[in-house]
Amino acid sequence: MKIYVPRDAAARALGSDAVAEAIAAEAARRGQTAQIIRNGSRGMVWLEPLVEVERDGVRLAYGPVAPGDATALLDGTLRCHGTVADIPFFARQTRLTFARVGLIDPLSLEDYAAHGGLVGLRRALAMDQAGIVAEVTASGLRGRGGAGFPTGIKWETVRNAPGPQKYIVCNADEGDSGTFADRMLMEGDPFCLIEGMVIAGLATGATKGFVYIRSEYPDAIAVMSDAVRIARDAGVIGASVMGTGPAFDLEIRVGAGAYVCGEETSLLNSLEGKRGIVRAKPPLPALEGVFGKPTVVNNVLSLATVPVILEKGAAHYAGFGLGRSRGTMPLQIAGNVARGGLFETAFGLPLGEIIHDIAGGTASGRPVKAVQVGGPLGAYLPPSQFDTPIGYEEFDRKGALIGHAGIVVHDDSADMLNLARFAMEFCAVESCGKCTPCRIGAVRGVETIDRIAGGDAGAIPLLTDLCETMKDGSLCALGGFTPYPVMSALTHFPDDFAPARKAAAQSAAE
Repeated sequence: MKIYVPRDAAARALGSDAVAEAIAAEAARRGQTAQIIRNGSRGMVWLEPLVEVERDGVRLAYGPVAPGDATALLDGTLRCHGTVADIPFFARQTRLTFARVGLIDPLSLEDYAAHGGLVGLRRALAMDQAGIVAEVTASGLRGRGGAGFPTGIKWETVRNAPGPQKYIVCNADEGDSGTFADRMLMEGDPFCLIEGMVIAGLATGATKGFVYIRSEYPDAIAVMSDAVRIARDAGVIGASVMGTGPAFDLEIRVGAGAYVCGEETSLLNSLEGKRGIVRAKPPLPALEGVFGKPTVVNNVLSLATVPVILEKGAAHYAGFGLGRSRGTMPLQIAGNVARGGLFETAFGLPLGEIIHDIAGGTASGRPVKAVQVGGPLGAYLPPSQFDTPIGYEEFDRKGALIGHAGIVVHDDSADMLNLARFAMEFCAVESCGKCTPCRIGAVRGVETIDRIAGGDAGAIPLLTDLCETMKDGSLCALGGFTPYPVMSALTHFPDDFAPARKAAAQSAAE
């Protein structure tokens, strides 16, 4: 009997280690042989720890499971959800990037290969650089870290850049609120990320890769470190890729907790052992990146999606999506929701359907007031815009951004003025300090919003002007995108800024 108990950080936080120990102890007491496999999470956090028991080749799901449920679990009397595929939240997904997460033993290379792993890499080894880049370009894959830049164009730039040494850098500094897809992927299917980075190396001529992981992810750091060692020992990476290709090796680097290091040039400075501050562009990292060499900087999800593109072909991946947003997006649903977790789906699903149907509305039972998409720098969307489909251009037309696809839900008790203030305060704390609009503008933003809260009638146009300056003048997205949550809160929820508006109306009347 195989029993799958997640070792994902979210599941562990909810007690999965104690559950695994209790199941092992109960099986030993009965004299039963039970193989406990610590898999990744299936992404349904409200059911964690979600334990799967495999009997006669069928995996039945139980959850949430507590240590005291071990006896009932082994007796088969615990409430069962059927198979994971029977759970509506999971059944509605289109899992491409996350196809193996929760299904396999994350650190078993054999298990990985048995479920389609390394197929894409073997195909890439039989292709030339231009062919690999053309395949990724034709798939329509765009950066999943937030900017949505076409991955194939970035790779082509690095491929054509002169230089004897090139690098692949994976940005795993996942710091946005409400995001956890990178962590889930690294903890649940690390070889997928490794395979994607190797393919990127083959496509561009890079022979060394770095995975830059935020220090707040100790479980991901441990799993990725073990996976790199296993892949190297198996000859997947090292002096020769799979024993037939050129050299490509990987190194895990750990960040020091700065949010701004999620920005690619700050990350590169940190990777080099320097202070994590933004670099001016040009030169682009694709031409002068880490250590001054041509560098591909891609997000975890971008790189982890490459193997399925090479495995199934560009046309298969491009067959999903909407407009110029092709393929799937792993949505991370969090905040005040009944059913939070990871939901991978093709681009095009309306926001309202995600919030009300898939996530089940608010956990509090109160009406939804606002949804922030794209992390702490994302805009707040009101219910009147819930018909907006998930797509880069579609969100841009609404003055919003998808970013890393973190979706944080707020009910009608939320104070949008305070949330706008938090955005400015967050920017002020996390600014690297290099550019004035971000460093000084965010501090002035907090002060201006406090004036609005105090009824200052002249502070609202001042805040609007300040946001325009930050948006147009900041060096990177930290200062440039902070106006999104501020201005969307001010625009869509004017009643929450009522003290100043009331004072302005009284002044006009007088």
